[in-house]
Amino acid sequence: MSRLLDAVRRHAEGHSDRNGIGRTPIPGLYTVRATAPGDLVHAISRPLACLVLQGAKQVTSGARVFDFAAGDSLLITADVPTVSQITRANPVAPYYSIVLELDAGVIADLSAQMQTGPVADGGPVGGEPFDAEVEDAALRLMGLLERPASVPVLQAQHVREMHYWLLAGRHGATIRRLGWPGSHAGQVARAVALLRGEYDRSLPVERLAAVAGMSPSSFHRHFRAVTTLSPRQFQKQLRLIEARRLMLSEGMSASHAAFKVGYESVPQFTREYGRLFGLPPVKDTEAARRQAEAAA
Repeated sequence: MSRLLDAVRRHAEGHSDRNGIGRTPIPGLYTVRATAPGDLVHAISRPLACLVLQGAKQVTSGARVFDFAAGDSLLITADVPTVSQITRANPVAPYYSIVLELDAGVIADLSAQMQTGPVADGGPVGGEPFDAEVEDAALRLMGLLERPASVPVLQAQHVREMHYWLLAGRHGATIRRLGWPGSHAGQVARAVALLRGEYDRSLPVERLAAVAGMSPSSFHRHFRAVTTLSPRQFQKQLRLIEARRLMLSEGMSASHAAFKVGYESVPQFTREYGRLFGLPPVKDTEAARRQAEAAA
């Protein structure tokens, strides 16, 4: 694991933004670095695989709490709300991880070629020690970043290889449901894509159901089964998470952020923000900035 850790460290130290995220030219691939334990991060995560290489992280999904340390993989196989926190990191031994967003199209194609069995009904969040084959594939993927000319030529096959070893590993049966033809997860994913793209607009459930290819009643039931939220709750969390980002990253006022993400009532925004994040917008963002300044 030391070689992969070194490769991630080199990229993260040269490319991490103020939030510790190191973007790469390969879509869906990024590194994470932190030099101190962080605050709680609310998100509706896209399906992804995260390999923890140093430090530790805790992720909560619903009533379940998962702890991840070096050598563990975090897998999220549906668009579900999570609350995460880096729990072990310091300047001498920072937290490092590599994240790859899962591609349903690649999964569907590989599953067909691998002639695998039915999908599993496991939960959308899980974790186990990652396999040596996954580690080797991740190392080859990171190696492309140090040879920029190779990225456009080789990235597709290296991303595909990473997906293959994830499918061949412990969580393959759960991952396969992302690309299983006609699966409820795949149908719901189409509606989720619309919600992510138009979260600031009014989206009738009939339109979302039509995109998913379901009746409204069936859609509502399957949407909650996959994401753990109703469509309305899902959109509300997307709006609140984006509003918090706008206030923290762009210095936007609470009222401006509320209207930007689609709220028509600032008092309603303030109430719902407080229920999700534990503090009203102004107090929450002030506390987050103080913590960031102290960590710096």
